[in-house]
This record gives sequence, structure tokens and C-alpha cells, in this order.
Amino acid sequence: MTIGEKVSYIKGLAEGLKVDDSTNEGKILGAILDVLGDISEELDNVDERFAEIDEELDDVAEVMTDIEESVADLEDEVFDYEDEDCEDDFDELDEMYETTCPNCENTIRFDYEQAALGGMDCPNCGQHLEFELEDYE
Repeated sequence: MTIGEKVSYIKGLAEGLKVDDSTNEGKILGAILDVLGDISEELDNVDERFAEIDEELDDVAEVMTDIEESVADLEDEVFDYEDEDCEDDFDELDEMYETTCPNCENTIRFDYEQAALGGMDCPNCGQHLEFELEDYE
């Protein structure tokens, strides 16, 4: 039995008991039953909207699965090259490098892109550091 059906049943009981809505108690009981009816309608609306959202989430999940499969296929294509130089380039992009600032002795980590620039300022003291990529093989 749904909440709406239960509220209707209670309203039917109140009518069967011939609750007098001219008395204070009857007015309160009538107002309570009206509020319960409104709550029941709102819950029905929430349930309908929830069902719609659930369907939309299912659609989004399907699209995400398709995207993940497409990305996986693309990754397979990109990394299936037999050209070792190409693979080396990808490996270099993932590498991290490390140096120590001679001024403040702070250890600094940086990526391939920063290393390729040939220098940077120490984030701790501001000392300009220069380096060559070959030094970090």
C-alpha cells in the first residue's frame, strides 16, 4: 500500500466516523489529513523525478563506458607503434628529475618539460639554476 493509499484510507475512516469539522478537534484532524495528502503528492512527484534521474544516470553510465572504451582503443593505437624512438619520447615525458640548489641546498624535483628548458629559479631561494638535459640521463 502506497503512502497516498494510506492517506486516502485514513480520510475514509475519518468520514466513516463522521468527524465533525465544525469542532476544534475536527478542524485539526481535517487539517492534518490535508497536509498528509499534500505530503503524499509531493512524495509521488519526488519518486517520479527520482526515476527520471535514475534513467538519465543509466544513459550517462552507458556514454561513459563508450568513452572509456574509445580512449582505451586510442591508447592501444598510440602505444602500439614499433618505433622505439617514439616510445622513448613518451617515457621521457613521464620522467621526473631532481637537483639540489647550491645556494640553499633545497632538493628540487621537475619534469621533462622543465628540464628541456635548460634552467629554472629555485622555488626556495630564487637562485637561478642552469642544467642540460643530457646531465640527467
